[in-house]
Amino acid sequence: MNKHKAVLGSAVVIYFLIAFEILIMISPFAGFFYAAFSPVLLTIARHRATHWMSSFFFTHMLVPPDDFLKFIRIMGSVLFVLGLAAFLICAIQVYASKLLKKGPVIRGIYSYVRHPQYLSLGITGIGLAILWPRFLVLVLWIAMVLVYFFLAKDEEGRMERQHPEPYKAYMNRTGMFLPRRIEKSVGFSTVAGKLVLLFLVSAFVIGGAFLLRDYTVKHLPLWTRQNVVAIAVLPEDQQMMEESMDSVIELTAVKSRLNANTHYLVYFLPVNYVMQGLIADTGGNWRLYEQHHTIARFVDWVFHPFTHMGGASPSAFGSASHAMHGMAMGSARRLIFLEVSNVSIRKPSDVFAINAIRTPDFMIDLDVHDLNVLNLKSLPEETAWGRVPTPAF
Repeated sequence: MNKHKAVLGSAVVIYFLIAFEILIMISPFAGFFYAAFSPVLLTIARHRATHWMSSFFFTHMLVPPDDFLKFIRIMGSVLFVLGLAAFLICAIQVYASKLLKKGPVIRGIYSYVRHPQYLSLGITGIGLAILWPRFLVLVLWIAMVLVYFFLAKDEEGRMERQHPEPYKAYMNRTGMFLPRRIEKSVGFSTVAGKLVLLFLVSAFVIGGAFLLRDYTVKHLPLWTRQNVVAIAVLPEDQQMMEESMDSVIELTAVKSRLNANTHYLVYFLPVNYVMQGLIADTGGNWRLYEQHHTIARFVDWVFHPFTHMGGASPSAFGSASHAMHGMAMGSARRLIFLEVSNVSIRKPSDVFAINAIRTPDFMIDLDVHDLNVLNLKSLPEETAWGRVPTPAF
């Protein structure tokens, strides 16, 4: 039984390791993490049947383009923080009861549900999935929920053996993960009901993520001309992009690098945009794992969901944030050109198709007002994190 529980517990640990990729990838341990995780992601991305799991379903680099998507992003932070807070409150109850030798915890939150800690971690997991919206995180979240169910059943079996009468009475008046009345109304009290509920939750979570991705892609602020699609990372750059892109792609430095038979996605962003390493390996300054602001950056990402894109707090990003904010107010911009392949481009948003392969090609820094070229260089095919799939929007 202990071995069985250890296996289930390990599955939960794996989930949180993957879910916290957002934190690990900006830490000095990113290399060690991706040495093990990268082959998994690349294998998933290589096969059409599983490629979708390595993709992202929500904005991560861009400011969400409308109020609905901003609300979803804020809810990610809210669910993450509330879930963690509830988990800690429950943990205090449990360990206080153990230290004081009061027996099973059946008061406070535990008077309504028997496993509020697992429920809290499930809520935290949903928040994490919005903060780092990789489909794989959702798939593993579903697996985690199933693992929590078996862990809960194992715990209840032990408690029934240790405290037969009082614990049976407690189980009769409380629900497993939700108040008993709610669980009865959704049929959770039967085996068939549990299976149906798991199927419905899985369909809702995965299906909802696909719908959210489709909605997000349809509302992205795009500029397009022939075989070039451009997107502004900052909403205040949208007008600047629309007014300058026609002239930009006619520049000799740019036009000479474009192939008429290739489709391109162009990211229009401040020169010192903090997260550009997710788009392409533009230089060591934007390999965030080489910096030392991991915790501050993650905290800022949770509590200030939109500031990291344009003028984040100095405490989180140091001098880079000042430079980025100053650059955002001027007319110098960095344009990163990516070649798009493996899909048929019928409309501009197809450059973000799940099966699309986006390969960095070159970048150009220029003053978009007078079209003065400040910097131009070819880019390696990898992002700052190698060939690991990174967010597309």
